[in-house]
This record gives sequence, structure tokens and C-alpha cells, in this order.
Amino acid sequence: MEYSAVRHDADKNFCYAIEKGLFLFRIQVKKEDVESIILHYQDKYIPIKFMDTRASKSMYLVASDRYHDFYETKLSFDVVCLRYFFEIKDKQGNITFFGNHDFYDEKITSIDKMFDCPQNLREEEVFLVPQWAKNKVVYQIFPSRFASSKPIEDKLWYKAPISFFDDLKGDIRGIIHHLDHIQELGVDVIYMTPIFSSPSCHKYDTVDYYSIDSSFGTKEDLKELVALAHQRGMKVILDGVFNHTSQQFFAFADILEKQEKSEYLDWYYIEGFPLQMKMGRKPNFKTFSYFGGMPKLNMKNPKVEEYFINVALYWIRECDIDGWRLDVADEIGHRFWKHFREAVKQVKPDALIVGEVWHYAGDFLEGDEWDSVMNYHFYNAVMDFVAGEQITASQFVQQLDFMKGKVHTNVYPILWNLIDSHDTARFLHSCRNSLKKQRLAVAFQLLMPGMPMIYYGDEYAMKGGPDPDCRRGMVWKEEHQNVKMFDWYKTLIRLRKEYPCITEGETISCETQDETGLIILVKKLGEEELTLIFHGKKETLELPQFVERRNLITQKSFSGKLQGFDVAILQ
Repeated sequence: MEYSAVRHDADKNFCYAIEKGLFLFRIQVKKEDVESIILHYQDKYIPIKFMDTRASKSMYLVASDRYHDFYETKLSFDVVCLRYFFEIKDKQGNITFFGNHDFYDEKITSIDKMFDCPQNLREEEVFLVPQWAKNKVVYQIFPSRFASSKPIEDKLWYKAPISFFDDLKGDIRGIIHHLDHIQELGVDVIYMTPIFSSPSCHKYDTVDYYSIDSSFGTKEDLKELVALAHQRGMKVILDGVFNHTSQQFFAFADILEKQEKSEYLDWYYIEGFPLQMKMGRKPNFKTFSYFGGMPKLNMKNPKVEEYFINVALYWIRECDIDGWRLDVADEIGHRFWKHFREAVKQVKPDALIVGEVWHYAGDFLEGDEWDSVMNYHFYNAVMDFVAGEQITASQFVQQLDFMKGKVHTNVYPILWNLIDSHDTARFLHSCRNSLKKQRLAVAFQLLMPGMPMIYYGDEYAMKGGPDPDCRRGMVWKEEHQNVKMFDWYKTLIRLRKEYPCITEGETISCETQDETGLIILVKKLGEEELTLIFHGKKETLELPQFVERRNLITQKSFSGKLQGFDVAILQ
């Protein structure tokens, strides 16, 4: 057994309350190194001679990434403090006992050699996420390019490729006019990229956080959009750009005017004067991505923190928005996000807080900062397996299991799983216009736990290269639409909602075949059991063992054949 690969900390990552009285215990070991693990536990304060509180429970393998296996179990108890340790049996039959970060050949009897779980402390730290968000479908809208309430010539609206500077005059009323489309697709959550006053079309360089950009409409338009969405059972999420501002934002504008005498110097990270912001040269103040037009805010300044928390609360109170997606969130300190969460949740306890981060960020997902993240780990896995065909089926599952084994069990169903976004090329572009590959990628997105985030237009197989070409005008005319792709999205979203087993069911078996690119998941929820089959290669496969089972996608008996990059959901 590889002792150095065994990891468990008695903290809110490996030992935490899911709810009052219910706890999850997790341990990480070397991949394929362990035969079984048993959790032993007892009351810390009741001596064995007075009452034997000792008990044990088997742990179960829940995820396997490339290097580790993750075992978990859940316990219900009501004590002041629980002491516990692990009995680990390796593949050769050797048994070791692991407690308080040390290994023992004999079963542990001293509570001082066990891990510690104070019940009240863990319950006070319980990670509460909005229950409404679990496994809901998100639709990302880039407002300036989604729809316009004004007449726009086709020559401009369908321009391709498109530049940073093309003004398509999309607006909030345009979104309102197309709520029928969004609802027909099966969307639960509308997420809009920034809508506040800004000189750019992307609006990530905000000038005034308290006003809607005039090109998009007014606060009343936003109120109407939110109210109408709520009437249809949908939520609305706004984009919060709190890492940086425009140079025209009042605080930085004051610095530009008054230089060293500005009272707002400590709102930013100014390194010297005169300010340098020429293209091709590193600015002498901190910015987003060294771009001088987006100076970085100093959130360690209490006045800056207060200002931007008040911005977040203002739009919740004024327009009843349902949460925030946070731009470049991993470049802002933990102190700010802890205060941000506390303030937001006091005003709207079920508001959703989602951080943009392109890597695993467990330190932001411990229950006191964000609720979830844009799951670029999922994006990378789908890109590598489907678009690039660079990894095997088993490696793809391992990449997905990395997040399953790492994040809090309450977070996993609300991860924003995406296959593209306003920051990436369209998936169809990335897979060289293979509609079959996009269908498979969409199936992974819509038939997995989490919150699938659909980038506007993908439902019609919209084209577009890397940023900014991924931000073309939405294809509203039928001549530009792939209706079969739209039907594919609608069908999978409908099945996702009709059969909770797809997203909520326990995975009772997972088979991968690297040579054929086959992934077979058997899921069970109550009495319902479904088999999900994904085929990641172009060859046709014969699967006679599944003949005559009903395929929920086609609503017909399965023929036993699976075409290249195809999917089946079998009852």
C-alpha cells in the first residue's frame, strides 16, 4: 500500500455536515491500490466501560481520477464529538489502520490516535447551496449579439467573422421578445454577460455599476425581464465584474485627473506616475491581463469592498435578480468573497454565487465564499475526448471524476458544465464542424449531474471561431439554423427533466472500452434504472446485449447498433 497517497484531513473538505445530523466522510488513496475501507467511529466523551459506542461502516468507491481513488460514506449521529479512524485493506490483503495522520498495524483503541469531528462546529459550517439550482439548465446570453428590438440589416447581424467593434444593437427588450424560444428549449436559468454602462460591446470594462448601459435599455427593462422570467419559472443571473473597472470609472478617472493627489489612489494598485498604458508595454499599475483599459481594483481597501458589495445588493433588491456570476473571481482575495457571500445571503438566502475560474479552486468552495464555478475542468475533458480525440474513454471518465472526488457533495449538482462560452471558440468550430461530435458533446453536457450551461446559438449549431468571432449575432432566421440540432437539445433536456435518474441517480457501474471509445453508465434511483451509452469514435458498434431495450431518445426498441459518436438511454 502506498501510504504517501493516503489523504484525509478532519476538515470541511474530507469530513463535513451535509445537513443537521448527517455527515459525509471522504478519504483519498492511490488508484487501484485498495480493496476495501471501513470507517470505525465512537463517541469521544463516553468511556467504553460505561457504554460501548463503537461502530463501523463500509466506505464506497465514488470516483477515480488518473492517480487516486476516492471513498466516501455517510453517517447520521448526534454526539458532542465523534472520534474515528480508517481500516484500509490493500489488494494483497494487508490491513493498516489510519488515524490522526498516522498508520498502525493494530486496530486503534486510543481516542487520541483517532481523527476528531466536533458535531456543532461542522454543522455551523454546513455548505448551504440554493436547492432550486441543482441540475438546472443555464442559458448564456451575450446581450449585444443575442437579439435587438430594433430592425438590423442582415448584412450586419449575420456578419462573419465578427470583430470586437461591430455594433449589432442587441438589447434587453430583444431578450424579452425571445423568451418563448428560451422556454421552449427547456432553460431554467438565464445568465447574461455584463449589462452595465461601458464603452465596449462586451461590457467587461464597467463605467457605472448602478446604471444599465443605454444601448441595452433601462432598469425598468431589466425588472420586466426578471419578472417575466420568474412568471415562466426561470431565474436570472447577472455578471459581476468586480476585479477591474474601466478607466472611465469615477475612481480611476479621478486618478487620471489628479494623479498623486487623488483620494482614490488606494482603490487600485498604482506603482508610479505618470501612468503608463501604451499598447505593447506593461502598465505601471495592476490590470486585468496587462490591459491598461481595465485597471485592477484593490479589494483589501474596506471602502472598495463596501462599494462593490453594495452594488451586488442593489440589483438584488431593485430587480430581484437571482444571483451573480463573478468575472475573474479567482484573482480577488478570500476576505472579500467571504464578506460578499455573507451580505448577499442575508438579503437573498437562495441567491446563487458562481465564480469564473479555469482550474480547480477548492479553496473558494468551502461553504463560505462561492456556491459553484464555471466548470472548465468539464470543458477541457470534453474538448480532449470528443473534439480532439486526444484521450481515451477511461481517461475522460477519470477527468470528470477528479471534480467528483474533490468538490463538496452539495456543489457537484450545481457545477456549471460548459462546452464553450463567450471566451472560447464555438464547440462546432473546435470539432471542425462535425455535427455528430457536437451532438455527443451536448449529450455529455445534458446527461450528467450539474448545471449544463448552453451558450446562445449552440442549440442551432451556430458557428464561430475564437473570441471575438464566437460572439456572432444569434441565428434567428431559419436559413441559418440547424433545426435538427435544436430538436436534439430539446429532447435531451426533456429527458433530463422527465427522468431524474439521469442526474440524481447513483452510478452503480461504469464501463469504459478504450479501443471502441465506449462509455456505459448504469444509474439507479429508487426503482428506476437506466443505462446511458456514449460512443466516442466514428465506427459503428454492435451491442447485442442491449437489443430490444427501449431507447428513450428514439422512443423505439434499441437495434443493437450504435453509430459513430452516438448516444443511447436504455430503460
